[in-house]
Amino acid sequence: MQASTVKEDRFFQEARQLFEEIVDWLSSESACGLEHGEIEENLFRNGNELLRRLLQGYLDRRSDDEIEGDCLGSDGAKRTHKRKLSRKLTTIFGTVIVRRMGYGGRKITSLSPLDAELNLPTEQYSHGVRQRVAKEVALNGFNTTVETIKKTTAAQVPKRQVEELARTSARDFNEFYEYQQSQSKQLEQTGEIIVISADGKGVIMRKEDLRPSTQKRAIASHRKLEKRLTKGEKRNSKRMATVAAVYTIKPFIRTAEQIINPKEFPHVKRPRPEGKRVWASLVKEPETVIKEAFDEALHRDPNQQKNWVALVDGNKTQLRLLKQLSRKHNIKLTIVLDIIHVIEYLWKAAFVFHSPTSKQAEDWVSERLLRILNGQSSLVASGMRRSATLRQLTIEQRSAVDKCANYLLNHGAFLKYDDYLAAGFPIATGVIEGACRYLIKDRMDITGARWSLDGAEAVLRLRSLYVSGDWHEYWRFHQRQEFQRLHLTAYQSGIPLLKGVSQARCSTTPPPLPMLV
Repeated sequence: MQASTVKEDRFFQEARQLFEEIVDWLSSESACGLEHGEIEENLFRNGNELLRRLLQGYLDRRSDDEIEGDCLGSDGAKRTHKRKLSRKLTTIFGTVIVRRMGYGGRKITSLSPLDAELNLPTEQYSHGVRQRVAKEVALNGFNTTVETIKKTTAAQVPKRQVEELARTSARDFNEFYEYQQSQSKQLEQTGEIIVISADGKGVIMRKEDLRPSTQKRAIASHRKLEKRLTKGEKRNSKRMATVAAVYTIKPFIRTAEQIINPKEFPHVKRPRPEGKRVWASLVKEPETVIKEAFDEALHRDPNQQKNWVALVDGNKTQLRLLKQLSRKHNIKLTIVLDIIHVIEYLWKAAFVFHSPTSKQAEDWVSERLLRILNGQSSLVASGMRRSATLRQLTIEQRSAVDKCANYLLNHGAFLKYDDYLAAGFPIATGVIEGACRYLIKDRMDITGARWSLDGAEAVLRLRSLYVSGDWHEYWRFHQRQEFQRLHLTAYQSGIPLLKGVSQARCSTTPPPLPMLV
């Protein structure tokens, strides 16, 4: 055996030994009668330990190759004190020890170039553990994440550290999308319509993280029950998150009759949203989030060759911001009022004239919806008011009718459904409603949860990345940012390069791992 091979073998000797023990056990008579589940459990446990030993051997080899040199920090101070340091690194395979040279001096921060070469985090948990934690937090609660990490890896992360890792993992969310939009790469060919939509959804917060006006009302209010919020009290415990969605879609031309009676037109295939990005923020004001939505849409359609559509529910703030931004960017924006909101107003008005369970109420709604879809919203509004007057209903009795009529008349400019349908535009806010439900209700409305602002914002960011399909690209970007932030900026002339043997090893492209059959 050559000397170099013997030297290499000493770093991986413990791993080879365990591998041979695993093979011997599988070949032994004691393993012959076991069920596959027992084999599987044993291999999982020992497999993690085998991988941990391999990683430890690799780190030991890197440490052994490290050669002392000069180390100049970004503070301009030359670090002349040199000593071997060690630190723990908890990985998905278990905990390993990283031994490396530390360069320091009196009253100056020590630096370890090998930490930079390995892009080690400052905390104990590796990027692999952090990514597992971040993904679990995006999908499940903190307690569930603790249990999942414990069961599926060889690492254990307490709840408090889970929360901290989630916040750290989400820190580059804004920079990631700014970077994406700054790239002039060729965009995929997508549908001719680009859609912007926004909405609001409340999240129950800790009292100190409520907005000032809500916090003031919360402090002034008195709880009726100790363990449950009663009607009206939830309103003073929530902070509104602004939810946004941007996507493209192909035109879908249809008639009002096809919408009223979809069963009569079964062969109509509806196009699906493309490149859907959804996100939400509790920290940012609605103006900022809607501006970000315009930036995202402009990134996708910089020459404004697509038809721009904004789907809204009638919120005055949203309408004002959409109009302002469309004028600012000189965009021809078609604002469409969500048809589902219109239908809800119609049903409430119908119950003024008919029993809630009657067929007449359903027919009343269908008839007026058909007329609204044909561009006759003002006639529908005046007609229902006339009916209420002829029946001599009191102000209280006809309240739902007047609300519906006012809604139709006040938003008449956004109810030109006959034009929207002929152009193939979407007329329902299903995407943003789904985003509100998935991003916030399904994750944030956990029974008894009271969110901190930082913790809730981190979860919303991670969940947004996951549902938008940007997780893997974001994580690569995040790791580059961590390298820049933690390591590259710490050295004045760049990170000292490896020397001698290790430089030769690291300057070539490593061979690919063997293909597993």
